[in-house]
Amino acid sequence: WSGREGAPYSTLVPSDEVTVNYRHGLPVITLMLPTRRERCQFTVKPVVTTVGAFLQDVQREDKGIERAEVFATDGNKVSDATFMEVLLMNDFKLVINNTAYSVSPPVKDKLSSEHATEVEDIKSLVHRLFVALHLEDHQIRKERELLQKLDHLKGELLPLEQMKARIMDSADAKTSRLLWVGLALMSTQGGALAWLTWWVYSWDIMEPVTYFITYGSAMAFYAYFILTKQDYIYPEAKDRQFLHYFYRKSKKQHFNVERYNKLKDDLAEAEESLRRLRQPLHLRLPIQEISDKD
Repeated sequence: WSGREGAPYSTLVPSDEVTVNYRHGLPVITLMLPTRRERCQFTVKPVVTTVGAFLQDVQREDKGIERAEVFATDGNKVSDATFMEVLLMNDFKLVINNTAYSVSPPVKDKLSSEHATEVEDIKSLVHRLFVALHLEDHQIRKERELLQKLDHLKGELLPLEQMKARIMDSADAKTSRLLWVGLALMSTQGGALAWLTWWVYSWDIMEPVTYFITYGSAMAFYAYFILTKQDYIYPEAKDRQFLHYFYRKSKKQHFNVERYNKLKDDLAEAEESLRRLRQPLHLRLPIQEISDKD
């Protein structure tokens, strides 16, 4: 409500000149048009119709209406932005030109329960008919769209999968060669130390050498931890080297890893959507029961 005290009007007409009745759950306001001198009914949607929109409808119906306003029983003007649902909760005064009509809307809760039950039954029937006629068609159409999307994604992924397989084979071969080279270097180092110890020098001379070699290896492992934030564990080190070769080869052959991962995610999402869509079609179970089983 917005305040404007003492709204001027010349006459106050009894409430039977403007009546409010509910028909099929909607309020119907009946009033006398001043110029045409005939009663007119206005059906409003209380949840979405404002007071301003209702007054505009009244003025459009009778071009002779120069003033149309609504006031509360205490004389305060009702804002045009107020919804009709709020207005119809209490008595009010409808002012048309210089005539004020006292309006007493019926309490909605006291309306016939038979009408309310009838409206609810109609809503329930419409919902069931819609489900029966359209839901399965919608699911079948959606299934067809998902199948087409799957075919499209698989078509885009096929050349990428072939390129990825070639790059993975190359990276795996390089990683394996690196491991064998490491083994060969360690064997060579062991053989060289044994030869120097037994045939060239003595253990007294070679012991400090082996100590510093061991200390240097420990420093190398520590440097690996600083750079990678991981312990030097052989399987993890192998995987890290494999990824290094894989991404370097992918860059050379222009293999878009991000696009490949995006397509794989889209494919998995489409397959999951298709699986969920087919379950109610095949099992004939409500979606809630399927969710509970999952």
